[in-house]
Amino acid sequence: MAYFRRDLEDTVLQASSSYKAVMVTGARRTGRTTMLKRLAQGGDRAVVTMDDLVLRNLARSEPRLFLQIYRPPVLISEIQKAPELLEAIAEVCAATEDKGLFWLTGNLGRKIAGKTDLLGRDLKVLNLYTLSDREKLGVQPEKELSLEPEDLRERKKLFPRNEITAAFDGIWRGGYPEVQEMEPEELAAFFSNYVETCVLRDAVDDYGISDTDGFRRFLRACAASAGELVNYNDLGAASGVSGVTAKDWTRVLCSLGITFLLEPFVSEKVKRLGRTPKLYFCDTGLRAYLSRWSGREVLMNGAAASGYFENHVVGELVRNFAYEEQETGLSFYRDWKKREIGLIAERNGVLHPIEVRMTERPGQRDGKAFSLLREAGGETGRGAVICLTSQVAELPENAVMMPSNVI
Repeated sequence: MAYFRRDLEDTVLQASSSYKAVMVTGARRTGRTTMLKRLAQGGDRAVVTMDDLVLRNLARSEPRLFLQIYRPPVLISEIQKAPELLEAIAEVCAATEDKGLFWLTGNLGRKIAGKTDLLGRDLKVLNLYTLSDREKLGVQPEKELSLEPEDLRERKKLFPRNEITAAFDGIWRGGYPEVQEMEPEELAAFFSNYVETCVLRDAVDDYGISDTDGFRRFLRACAASAGELVNYNDLGAASGVSGVTAKDWTRVLCSLGITFLLEPFVSEKVKRLGRTPKLYFCDTGLRAYLSRWSGREVLMNGAAASGYFENHVVGELVRNFAYEEQETGLSFYRDWKKREIGLIAERNGVLHPIEVRMTERPGQRDGKAFSLLREAGGETGRGAVICLTSQVAELPENAVMMPSNVI
């Protein structure tokens, strides 16, 4: 399988030179351990996994002895399966000023909730998502994403023409590294195996979920309602469980890196803003499998196409902002009159409104709601309508028409 260079690689190396321990979280099979192994090539870093039952039993029963055998620098994958190691790791870190001692992968589930606090400032946690469009293409822009027209025109030169068929091939296939070279008929088998051996197994082993049939139904219910305001009672009813259980299971999926919640925008100057988050899938390929979309063409021409396109664009923005050095917050606007702005990117105190449209030519009024941000106070910057265009053009309301494939 070909290796895809990850945008997170440089961040990992920078963190390793500043922190004693670096932990990469995210869903299974996103390439966390593969990336770290590649970065460790040529060095003396040992590599062990807690998926190995013998090693896991040793790590849990004799964590200090384990670290005597596997001395740092060491890469330990799936650390949540041996949370006892974290106290021993903290002791090693406290006894030295050396950096980059431990590279860890895993999820921040209930088994290690609070235990990572033992490492305090010695630990840097990073998150790896499935492949972004630009990682698939091997494109590495020198500058961070800017919504200014001239910056976008320069950035667009690095990417191929924006086409709906290419966009939906990526949406239906998803971003797991293993599926990129698979034939279409192989994808269903991959995702079926992934759900059973990764998602369900971790839900049972790491979170104690015993109702696996109900959890399967819950996964499909989430896939069907992704992009909408979360309604835990509806999700529970579709899964045969209570709304309280559905809320707990949502936290599990977020912790496993399967879904994420987009929080609503909050402002002290605007009363009666919505408080309910929206649920999105981290990988649209997995979502398409769970909703039984059998192919790119069927999905692209189906009633849910615009929702999947939105999920894809939101996911690309989440990836981009997560990997950038500059911190950017992402939310959405919805008030009591049900007036909405699809996304708000907040960077350095400046609010940038964003809409997502599955069209090649957005209308002049697609950015009309951007003016709502002026009521929220604070500084409002350039907005964007992200769509299937191949051109960059200025729009009313200080907005820009932006190709979806240049994120």
